[in-house]
Amino acid sequence: MTRLGNRDRPREKLARLGVSALGDNELLALVLGAGTSQLNALAVANLLLASNGGLHGIPSAGRDELQRVPGVGAARAAQVLASIELGRRTLLHEPDERPQLLTARDAAVFLLPEFGARPVEHFGVVLVDTKHRVLKTALLTVGTLDRSVVHPREVFREAAAARAAAVILFHNHPSGDPTPSVDDEALTRRMLAAGEIMGIEVLDHVVLAGTKYASLRERGQLG
Repeated sequence: MTRLGNRDRPREKLARLGVSALGDNELLALVLGAGTSQLNALAVANLLLASNGGLHGIPSAGRDELQRVPGVGAARAAQVLASIELGRRTLLHEPDERPQLLTARDAAVFLLPEFGARPVEHFGVVLVDTKHRVLKTALLTVGTLDRSVVHPREVFREAAAARAAAVILFHNHPSGDPTPSVDDEALTRRMLAAGEIMGIEVLDHVVLAGTKYASLRERGQLG
């Protein structure tokens, strides 16, 4: 097992340089707390990152998957998932903040922390008022790894109940690629047609994937 000098250990480095100076593996090593007789905490952290495609792959990994990494048992897997969840919650808006979503990027920043890394497809709708301030976020369907089915009546029933002036559709791509599919485009057209009948505008359809997003409005596919 490779030994680190005192100044190079993550805890000492944090005390000396501050938390922002630590790499992903060093932060993860601090969460793990200790390694094994064969691997130090930094080596275990490196294995965790490598097996999940980097830090952004960890939130979508389940506890059982994390435990397959040498040196990560049930307790350490729970520590890692709990730390990721704490970080995610710091990015969520308070329910009384009423954020205003004026652009696709605004919507993505609002939605990505909660839905960007989901391991299966989730489809939902953000309901907004006439000034595009959030009234409610409603999750409508949870699909398989690559498919989610939703009917316009579900979207506009939620919108009518909340007295929303407009809606922003969203769903995630577990594949990590936010590029809208042919089915995504077809669904958007159906929602646009239904919105015209209901008198409720569809502002956008945002596809989330990890830390990335694609907007059908930005792509010129909302007319």
